[in-house]
Amino acid sequence: MTFEAYSIIGQTRPGRWLVTCDHASNAVPDSVGGGDLGIAPADMARHIAYDVGAAGLAEGLGQRLDSPVLRSNFSRLVIDPNRGEDDPTLLMKLYDGTVIPANRLADAAETERRLAAFHRPYHAAYAQLAARRTDTAICAVHSFTPRLRGRPPRPWQVGILYSHRDERLARPLIARLQAMGLCVGDNEPYSGHLDGDAIDRHALTPGRPNVLIELRNDLISDRAGQQDWAARLAPVLVETLAASGL
Repeated sequence: MTFEAYSIIGQTRPGRWLVTCDHASNAVPDSVGGGDLGIAPADMARHIAYDVGAAGLAEGLGQRLDSPVLRSNFSRLVIDPNRGEDDPTLLMKLYDGTVIPANRLADAAETERRLAAFHRPYHAAYAQLAARRTDTAICAVHSFTPRLRGRPPRPWQVGILYSHRDERLARPLIARLQAMGLCVGDNEPYSGHLDGDAIDRHALTPGRPNVLIELRNDLISDRAGQQDWAARLAPVLVETLAASGL
């Protein structure tokens, strides 16, 4: 059976937003290491393999925004769809203290095979969905671990990431979330600009309004948390986009 690199939820929804979840799944296709990257199940359940809770949050947002949701069906450790094809972290060999055996000896041919099977189909679907309307706005949904190994705790509940090339939605969204009493990371826990990543490719280059939302994953580890945050964020996204005049 052919492995589908992505899923689209609500493809015919008419809303202006396109909600994406680049790191929705920790699945490893059988064509990669027989479905096993050589790391422990406990590691495959961690943030190194996927963005915990992000898929449920993205689906909740898509429903409330009446907009389609694009999600990956493969682990970021298979190949990272939120990296450009020439990015050195496209195939991670070591992540947050865990060695990825199936990637250690992966050569250029194996990288090309995974690009063709997973990465490129995902981005082809992304491009098609983004082009369905001339005024598409992109909301990319991710999550972050409360603490990396050997690092201090991360205090933010939500992080809003953006590029210096387009701050039109991000800055007013940060202000609105802070006014709600939330602890908001401004380009935290890391910078939102990465050449060749999904937002760079599908939003910055074509000039589409965009925002990348990072939720601390302990807040969205179950369906109740995912639905709660979707209910909080969706109206703010709608209000911010409307007020922007974009």
